[in-house]
Amino acid sequence: MSSNKANNKEKPKKQLNTYAKFSGVAIQMFAIIGIGSYAGVKLDEHFPNTHNIYTIVLSLASVLISIYIVIRQITHSSKDK
Repeated sequence: MSSNKANNKEKPKKQLNTYAKFSGVAIQMFAIIGIGSYAGVKLDEHFPNTHNIYTIVLSLASVLISIYIVIRQITHSSKDK
């Protein structure tokens, strides 16, 4: 019976670790996309053009990079289990 209590205590802790890990992933995505977009806006201010191409390209690239990083972290996390 004592091992059952130990398993019950570990389960919420494990869930909390999972939530913390994936909330960190969301913050990372937000930071990568924000930095990429900000860099694009600043480049468009410094090198003016008609279509704000730097903002578009860097925003899209930062979204793709953040998706790649999330997929890599999730697959790495699933391999650990």
